[in-house]
Amino acid sequence: MRRVLTAVAALVFPISLAAAPAVAASHGTSATAAVTSARAAHTLNHPTTLVAQGPDDVCNYTDSRPSLRLGSSGAAVQQAQCYLNQAIGAGLDEDGDFGRVTQSATRDFQRCADIVVDGRIGAQTWSFLSFWANAPGTPFC
Repeated sequence: MRRVLTAVAALVFPISLAAAPAVAASHGTSATAAVTSARAAHTLNHPTTLVAQGPDDVCNYTDSRPSLRLGSSGAAVQQAQCYLNQAIGAGLDEDGDFGRVTQSATRDFQRCADIVVDGRIGAQTWSFLSFWANAPGTPFC
């Protein structure tokens, strides 16, 4: 039994290492510093604390967060367009029409945020948009 477990561990362990992210330390920096830097960058781009709409929100068209896609319209689209303008400097007219230009800006934002790129604004995209648009130092991309 022990031999079987050792053989299984020998097979599984290298696979898990191969899937782990590689961190290369440059001359004069430690591997720990490189990992800490990578974690800080990941935390900036993947928020754990989300900003809810409220009095400090940069965009105040609505607090509704429905799923949006090409052809959607209304105040929620205006909110998303405002967030896209703040987060990535999209330069969108905040007209409430989710057309091809808004869809393209949404894809650009999703690529920049390193989230699913589908050109639609669902729960994940709303979360990232509200966080990035309300963060200091915007636009990010």
